[in-house]
Amino acid sequence: MLAYSTYSEAGGVGKTTTAANLAVAHARAGLNPLVVPLDPQDGDLSRLFGVDDQRTEPVDNIVRHMIRRPKGEFDALVRTVEGVDIIPEHNMLSDLAEYLQREKEQSEAMGEAFGVHAQLLRVLREAGVPKTYDVLICDPPATEGPHLYNAINATRSLVIPVEPSAKGQAAVEGLEELVGGFEEQLDVEVGVLAAIPMGFKNTRDQRSILDGIDYPVPEIVGERASLMEGCWMQQCSAFEYVREHRERRRDYEIDTLAQFDRLARHLEREVGLEAPNPPEPGDVDHEVMTV
Repeated sequence: MLAYSTYSEAGGVGKTTTAANLAVAHARAGLNPLVVPLDPQDGDLSRLFGVDDQRTEPVDNIVRHMIRRPKGEFDALVRTVEGVDIIPEHNMLSDLAEYLQREKEQSEAMGEAFGVHAQLLRVLREAGVPKTYDVLICDPPATEGPHLYNAINATRSLVIPVEPSAKGQAAVEGLEELVGGFEEQLDVEVGVLAAIPMGFKNTRDQRSILDGIDYPVPEIVGERASLMEGCWMQQCSAFEYVREHRERRRDYEIDTLAQFDRLARHLEREVGLEAPNPPEPGDVDHEVMTV
């Protein structure tokens, strides 16, 4: 199984839209992806795909499973949109740290171990996710904490959207130290499958910043604010937005969709995963068929 978390220290880089569009790109190729978004803030992946209608209701959710208080089976949490299975975010994520700490203290009082950063991994393994799905994508918030550490511990690999600007340069320079910090904190090896520059305008400064990235850069995505804003307005991926909501298909937007397709193939190759029905990159009308 291909598993990765989308991560960026800088906000507004396109982390969530990258996760969403890569998930759809995997599904377009006939693979079975599961997305676990963990961002407690509004404007998250559940909102993008329109599956956050119960986030304020006292329903079963991923946090209840992580603290061993589920109200039902894991499979009942799943919503499916555009061929992608999603575990919707819930407002209980805002207090995840407190819930986990409380469960840890109760477990230790009973002489039991409870790793606060290993609970998502436990939930996914017990639910048989590695056997059921081809791809696992976690989309945690950028800030350090149990959301981020649980996501990285569950996936062990990162895909890093990068803002090629002065603001993002410090984050680029600190990537190696950052990955090393994750490994030390979690006592696991963390790989970087790809760094993806977003909003690239091909200036001299941006080219210089890209030269400083020591991780694979399979694609460089240009400024696509209009396309991504349209996705949020229509609550869908860029593929569906262009296919269903654009009156005219713009070549540069088709090129961006092709980049997401190629990125998905790159990530699949990194772990030896072969998609059964890969589309011609950017073929918006590709018919999805699974083996």
